[in-house]
Amino acid sequence: MADRDARKLKNFRGILVLVGAGKMGGALLDGWLARGLNPKKIVVIEPQPAKPIKALARRGVRINPRGKLKDVAAIVVAVKPQIAPDIMPQLAPLVAKSTLVLSIMAGRPLQFLSRMMGANAALVRSMPNTPAAIGRGITVAVANRNVKPVQRKLAGDLLAAAGKVEWIADEALMDAVTAVSGSGPAYVFLLAEALAKAGVAAGLPPELAATLARETIAGSGELMRRSDVDAATLRQNVTSTGGTTAAALDVLMGPGGLEGLMTQAIAAATRRSRELAG
Repeated sequence: MADRDARKLKNFRGILVLVGAGKMGGALLDGWLARGLNPKKIVVIEPQPAKPIKALARRGVRINPRGKLKDVAAIVVAVKPQIAPDIMPQLAPLVAKSTLVLSIMAGRPLQFLSRMMGANAALVRSMPNTPAAIGRGITVAVANRNVKPVQRKLAGDLLAAAGKVEWIADEALMDAVTAVSGSGPAYVFLLAEALAKAGVAAGLPPELAATLARETIAGSGELMRRSDVDAATLRQNVTSTGGTTAAALDVLMGPGGLEGLMTQAIAAATRRSRELAG
């Protein structure tokens, strides 16, 4: 990470309230501190803070403070979506005209957030994924019409602590985003699982098969991240006509193969995301 990126939050003004400090909220918090955010400007609201979160109190982070908070510049909502209707009304009094409300809750649309926080609230809905835990996630965000350019930039800077950020203008796309990147890590892990099992079926010892699958997928992902060429070209670069890779791809890309299954899977996940959003 470039030095200038690592200090992007150094000049943050006001108070940042993090509601929910589980895996995703905790990952963001670590990223904010790494990017220069003053710990004394952070308030964490978490009924059961883990030891690493409690330890941040020694650095100045306020955890579950009593009394009214003032000068709240941003509220990041990182609680489970099913408890949001109980939690968010308690946050509404913290929202001033200049306060940004940034949600990373799955399945809770801007309309829900507006109903909870007020029609005039500046709201950003986002969908990160689990690689955010190591700063290598991808997050897609959408803002409502109340979000000013400076607030949109702030939201982007806060989310960038977990990895790359993309913006969309049409919230309806968020269901497909959830299906592709939100749920996507599970598909990759399933691929590693299936590859290892196939290796065992071909005669490899289980431990070696698992290692080969893990390192192959991790290395290929890193190669794709660093490369300027698209995935199709990278695939073609590995494939020799009439070779072993081509024989395997004839199965994976044939009738009933991976592309058709993935299309069905993404469609199913997209439908489910819409159902959960109501």
